[in-house]
Amino acid sequence: MLRTSSAFRGISNRSVRIAQFVRNASTKEHDVVVIGGGPGGYVAAIKAAQLGLDTACIEKRGKLGGTCLNVGCIPSKALLNNTHLYHQIKHDSAHRGIEISGDVTVDVAKLQAAKDKAVDGLTSGIEMLFKKNKVTYYKGEGSFIDEHNLKVKALEGEDFEVKAKDIIIATGSEVTPFPGIEIDEERIVSSTGALSLKEVPKRLAIIGGGIIGLEMASVYARLGSEVTIIEFQKAIGASMDGEVAKNIQKILGKQGLKFKLGTKVTKGVREGDVVKIGVEDVKSGKTEDLEADVLLVAIGRRPHTDGLNFEAVGLEKDNKGRLVIDSEYRTNKQNIRVIGDVTFGAMLAHKAEEEGIAAAEYIKKGHGHVNYGNIPSVMYTHPEVAWVGANEEELKAAGIKYKVGKFPFIANSRAKTNLDTDGFVKFLADAETQRVLGVHIIGANAGEMIAEGGLALEYGASTEDIARTCHAHPTLSEAFKEAALGTFDKTINF
Repeated sequence: MLRTSSAFRGISNRSVRIAQFVRNASTKEHDVVVIGGGPGGYVAAIKAAQLGLDTACIEKRGKLGGTCLNVGCIPSKALLNNTHLYHQIKHDSAHRGIEISGDVTVDVAKLQAAKDKAVDGLTSGIEMLFKKNKVTYYKGEGSFIDEHNLKVKALEGEDFEVKAKDIIIATGSEVTPFPGIEIDEERIVSSTGALSLKEVPKRLAIIGGGIIGLEMASVYARLGSEVTIIEFQKAIGASMDGEVAKNIQKILGKQGLKFKLGTKVTKGVREGDVVKIGVEDVKSGKTEDLEADVLLVAIGRRPHTDGLNFEAVGLEKDNKGRLVIDSEYRTNKQNIRVIGDVTFGAMLAHKAEEEGIAAAEYIKKGHGHVNYGNIPSVMYTHPEVAWVGANEEELKAAGIKYKVGKFPFIANSRAKTNLDTDGFVKFLADAETQRVLGVHIIGANAGEMIAEGGLALEYGASTEDIARTCHAHPTLSEAFKEAALGTFDKTINF
């Protein structure tokens, strides 16, 4: 039998101890580590730091802000705003008394540069907020070693480990692929590719009539594309109130968008610079072949968990690929919490932000708050569409008796003065108490106005409370007051 000398064993043991010491010395320790620097993640990190916790955030993109700031909310709004200005100058100025001499054109490269400048400014701004609040920022991909230890695959330099008492997962979502259709981000694109097209396609087909699809449809229709939206459901707008969805479809139709509703896509294949698309009517089974220069696949998003190695600590997923949590955002491992798109609920940046603050408060204080019945949604077409609370279909399904109050912007003095009168404000109120149950708006600046509806819901206001609150004249918000009045009395100006 081979025996090692006691001297050798001593050297060996010392080597192990030294190696362990080096490993421990190189492991960075914090109270809280957030995986993901999107809206939910960076807000959670800042809030945790403000609460006095030693906090770090790991982000693999190399830029903070997640999908929202980099390839989602912010760049899309830059394109929506600037193409709306272009459309107004080109088509809406003459009858306002503004004469434009010469042709009005779009420089796509400069349009994209303006978008990129907005994105860069905001992402670098978050880094400044991290420094201000003393949040440690690690650029790399975080994955679980065990319940308290993470490996960080650094974007630059050597990999390292991070240890934390509490961990918050905020890794967001990714584009849902369409079975059988290969995205090349050139002719067949996801929302990411649609934000960075180098030229305006003559024909743009979009699979999906949700918010992403409709916003991108608006951008390129304004720039001159022939846009066709293919939607499996019989209505656009996903969770919109039914009446609102029908009305905004009519308005967008007048802007040149074409809709194929109740239609499924059977194929999407690139052949050179053309995309061949096969569709089928869901009800009749009638088939049709379409062609487009660009096909946008916009059928939604799914939780992003690749690379987390969450299986190593036994975290649970549901049948939609979302990490399972309790009411305090804890997984089955009490020190690991999950927020944002990677768990239940609407995939909205502001929802993730609210959860980020609540999760940090639960860690520090043991209590937090998010009202899931009061999460607003906005579609940034023109006119905008915004809603908060319940819609009519939901109230009918729940057997709740309600009253409707509506006021059209065509009867609003500011909207008429602005020559921008499409849409209306719609209130849903409890039939007996007048308590606000839902607010739905189609109109200019609807996304700003919906905040008043959210405040009313949060405080349990009645429509009479709103109707008796003085609103400045002339403002679009007067339509909000009048719609509230219409649920229990008669409107004044319509």
